Amino acid sequence: MSGFEHYEHELQELDHEIRRYAVVCHVDLANRYEIDACLHDDHLSWAEDRARESLRGLLILRIKLEAEMIELGFSPAPLLPYTPEQ
Repeated sequence: MSGFEHYEHELQELDHEIRRYAVVCHVDLANRYEIDACLHDDHLSWAEDRARESLRGLLILRIKLEAEMIELGFSPAPLLPYTPEQ
């Protein structure tokens, strides 16, 4: 166990930080391609782009937390609430 005793609260705090950094980095969390690019694209200027590197780390942490929650039988809430397309 990772030490997360209150999964729901930890997930909410993590999501809050992810949303904050996404705004700073102009990453649309509803756009899967932008999230994938943030997670997988290497940039030569990462040292200069600390906000984007922080967002990348937070997204990776969320994925790990989700995996741990699922393994323990919890159902993690989605990062963004489902909104049907109109």
